[in-house]
Amino acid sequence: MCLLKARQGCILPRPPNMENMIKVKERLYKWLFTILAFASLIFLVGIVIVLFKEALPIFKKVKALEFIFGKFWYPTYDPPEFGIFPLILASVWVSVGAMLVCVPLGVGSALYLNEIASHKQKAVLKPLVEILASIPSIVYGFFGMVVLAPFLQNLLHLPIGLCAFTASLTLGIMATPTVCSIAEDALSYVPKSFREASFAVGANRWQTLVKVVIPAAGSGISTAIILGMSRAIGETMTVLMVAGGAAVIPKSFFDPVRPMTSAIAAEMGEAPMGSDHFHALFAIALILFLITFVFNVIAEAISRKYRIKLGLSG
Repeated sequence: MCLLKARQGCILPRPPNMENMIKVKERLYKWLFTILAFASLIFLVGIVIVLFKEALPIFKKVKALEFIFGKFWYPTYDPPEFGIFPLILASVWVSVGAMLVCVPLGVGSALYLNEIASHKQKAVLKPLVEILASIPSIVYGFFGMVVLAPFLQNLLHLPIGLCAFTASLTLGIMATPTVCSIAEDALSYVPKSFREASFAVGANRWQTLVKVVIPAAGSGISTAIILGMSRAIGETMTVLMVAGGAAVIPKSFFDPVRPMTSAIAAEMGEAPMGSDHFHALFAIALILFLITFVFNVIAEAISRKYRIKLGLSG
């Protein structure tokens, strides 16, 4: 009889034990995914708490404005001087120089991949860009230190090849795949109807690209640039190896510099636990964290605005 009912499409009732097991599994899955969803938030809160806990003691010895705008960074002198303005300027110079390199290369490569390259070319170039984005930063650092720095020193007759200009070029090359990949994704989200409407009113390919496609993907391209800048300003190993390591206010792009990240990496191992130098390095990390956090918030806001503009769920 049961077999006959099953063949006729009747649904047989489940045993009570099986229903209980299904409910238990559903609850376990719900709690598991809830924990995973909040894990990143918990880690972020933990990082912020540690940064503030270890950074705030230095401001009992040095005023915040003197710490940020002080011109001399001599943490091991007697008396020590904790002015991180040279480190901030170094980070700004290197990051701006990197943007001057990676923005034209990254956005231009994204436009070529999405609008001009054939399917065969895109099938080859797109994976290569992804591979470049996955190369460890220390490999770029070795390339800049061993190849790029001596080449620029001989070409430009510099006293030393390890300087802000070399660091900018190396970081720009490193950030280009990130900008290219995100910008290409943004361009691919532009509906085909936009292009078809532009062609229908008589616009050529170049006019469609400049006046329709790029403005429509402008927010996504801006997001790519901001994220590329975040990676450049937060990079450690590359600038530690090729920037020169001089904690002085730079007068030109060809001076050795010490960005904030390289100062933390180079000095944290030598700073005694709980010393003023130790807390000052954590204060630098806190300022760097706040800068990159602001950049990522801006990128997320622009990206959300971009998705809403194109009618995408976000």
